[in-house]
Amino acid sequence: MKRREFFHVLGGTVVAAGLAPTLLAAAGKKEDKPLSRFGDGRDWFFQKRFGMFVHWGLYAINGFHEQEQWRARVPRAEYVKLAQQWNPVKFNPDAWLDLMEQAGMKYICLTTKHHDGFCLFDSKLTKFNTMNTPYGKDIIKQLSDACHRRNVPLCLYYSIADWNQPNYPNEGRHHELPPQPGDSPDWMKYLEFLKGQVRELCTNYGEIHGFWWDMNVPKHVDRSINDMIRKLQPSAVINNRGFDDGDFGTPERDYEKDDATSFPRPTEACQAVGTESWGYRKDEDYYTDRHLFRSIDKYLARDGNYLLNVGPQPDGAIGPNETAILQRVGKWYGSVKESLEGVVPASQLTSNRNVLLTRRGNTLYVHLYKDPTSEAVKLKPITTLPRKATLLNTGAPVECSVEMVPSEHVEQGCYLRLRKLPVNELSNTVLVVKLEFEKPITAGKAGAEKITDLQK
Repeated sequence: MKRREFFHVLGGTVVAAGLAPTLLAAAGKKEDKPLSRFGDGRDWFFQKRFGMFVHWGLYAINGFHEQEQWRARVPRAEYVKLAQQWNPVKFNPDAWLDLMEQAGMKYICLTTKHHDGFCLFDSKLTKFNTMNTPYGKDIIKQLSDACHRRNVPLCLYYSIADWNQPNYPNEGRHHELPPQPGDSPDWMKYLEFLKGQVRELCTNYGEIHGFWWDMNVPKHVDRSINDMIRKLQPSAVINNRGFDDGDFGTPERDYEKDDATSFPRPTEACQAVGTESWGYRKDEDYYTDRHLFRSIDKYLARDGNYLLNVGPQPDGAIGPNETAILQRVGKWYGSVKESLEGVVPASQLTSNRNVLLTRRGNTLYVHLYKDPTSEAVKLKPITTLPRKATLLNTGAPVECSVEMVPSEHVEQGCYLRLRKLPVNELSNTVLVVKLEFEKPITAGKAGAEKITDLQK
């Protein structure tokens, strides 16, 4: 008579021992490696993966959308009057940074000038800025001072499209106004204005750690502009929405559908807490916690960065809904952060594309970033039983086994399986399981894990 015996583990304790072999094939021994780094001051980007994005400007006053002027067809002459109401008396950069830290975030990126052209800094090149309002204070200076005091990397967003500057060629293309009365469109003159403002931002606010371009509608190429930023701010990473490819890619709002397990270049995804607007919206519809957790997890687990955005109210305070969301994000992130910080992507170790894996030494983390369809997770072709398995979200032990299940009858393979996960009890979150092995785990060669029948 022939028999098959199986290993089971509950929280690291073997509850039934047998003789099933766990063959580790030579294939799959390629060491996990993170993306190549810059090798200079920009490498902070790979240590501080999770950041706060902030869209804030005159558009907060009406609370419709950061592109109110364009989407609501507001005449420029009417829109600029909002500057007379700009007086964010509750703006407190330390309160923003406190909330940022509660959410588990390590850096911040703020809009210095959005498409409407209104500047949150003391620009000498336009009167359409925060200094010429009832508030009369430099927002960027206050935030940069707080960031320097607290050692928080500061990144600055800047829109290339400008609905206020008369030299910008508004031609009615996407994210542009139609031609405006009194304009004198001249792209080269506008570029000189833009370069002047970039120089102001890179020289008047101490060290900055990133420059986040947006909306290069004409798709103009001019590498000298990023070269100037790098010369003035050598620690600043630059995104790919400016005048060349920059340092990193910027997928937005989960539009990126690629199921790849890692990225070919440095990547920073961005998402807002609300579904309709990045700026403050009075009647916003917010994403579920699960959607945000899943979005954050699926990028960080693939060696990417992530910016989660809020839009402060007209008075400068971050509203109660946004605050509560970030606090819940922080609670989840705090429980699983060891699986997302200081790890490398390791999803190539399994053929299961409903999960992502990260790795640190002999520890493997299993991220259930998609909606679980079962209380079990099979990690084919891994055949090694961990010495301990823990659900990071709660600290509870996880039952594991290495055995053949009916669906593997063709290959007669026995693979590592996580069992009885609380997918119903914890349905509004992303579960992460920590697997601790005696030695580094490698994936077996396809078919190498076939169970060997043992003579009784």
